[in-house]
Amino acid sequence: MRIGNVNLSNNIFLAPMAGVTDMVFRILCKRQGCGLTYTEMVSAKGLHYKSDNTAVLLEIAEEERPAAVQIFGSEPDIVAEAARQAEAGGAAIIDINMGCPTPKIVKNGDGSALMKKPGMVREIIRSTVRAVKVPVTIKIRKGWDEESANAAEIATIAALEGAAAVTVHGRTRDQYYSGNADWDIIKQVKKTVNIPVIGNGDIVEPEDVKKMIEKTGCDAVMIGRGAQGNPWIFRRSLEYIKTGRLLPMPDYEQRVRAIIMHLDMVSELKGEEIGVKEMRKHTAWYIKGMPGSAKVKAEIFRLTTCAQVKEILSEYMDYLKVRTI
Repeated sequence: MRIGNVNLSNNIFLAPMAGVTDMVFRILCKRQGCGLTYTEMVSAKGLHYKSDNTAVLLEIAEEERPAAVQIFGSEPDIVAEAARQAEAGGAAIIDINMGCPTPKIVKNGDGSALMKKPGMVREIIRSTVRAVKVPVTIKIRKGWDEESANAAEIATIAALEGAAAVTVHGRTRDQYYSGNADWDIIKQVKKTVNIPVIGNGDIVEPEDVKKMIEKTGCDAVMIGRGAQGNPWIFRRSLEYIKTGRLLPMPDYEQRVRAIIMHLDMVSELKGEEIGVKEMRKHTAWYIKGMPGSAKVKAEIFRLTTCAQVKEILSEYMDYLKVRTI
């Protein structure tokens, strides 16, 4: 798989997700075979005004390279400036978010609000492509709503202005993350442009990856919520596409040990207090559907130290062993 001049090991990618795809989670997915990781969304204005909290989001680990930095903004010059900073920080690809549906992003004219302004899209992509040497890509939605499903139009503009690839999430902004993703819009975009098209939406199992490629003809698949608490989906999907063999999910004990490793890594990177807080949501995702998970989740959400969390997880492993004997 190639995006511009960047060679990638495969075509199954991790979606950028605010508050989820930090460096640690990206590394864990990369270790499971993820072909391309993306940072959390980085504010172009935050970089312009030299926000330390924003700048730290640009950091990319050596282990995950080549990696993409996703930026958002609606002012062409500022987006281009942010892209230059990301490139200087080691980004192999610059991705511009034009699909985020959250109100605080949209009200500023960013994210999926740009789907309503094709002219602005053109200016942003043109300025960014001229500003950097690395490939520039965009991530869009089906459209703002069903009446203005203009993904193919936006993708065409992107291709004409030099974008190296486009990711299409098969929902409108009005849908947020509800309902079903429309994979037909991904197929339509693929037929419209001659740059790589990355499909996104409703990928929760390895079988979904194969189905999306077969149904839409997309060049790559991006996995978002399906990877939460489940970095193994990349290894399992690659194996399924290659051999047709569906690898089992890790057993309960392996999943709990994965939580402990994740906790250690994020606490080392961000400090214990932040690490423990951030791992609450990850832990809930890892153990979802496992026996006794509701009680463990409730206990972990009140804990404040790594030692406390590990003690609860150790007791949980003992409980699971008894359950499986």
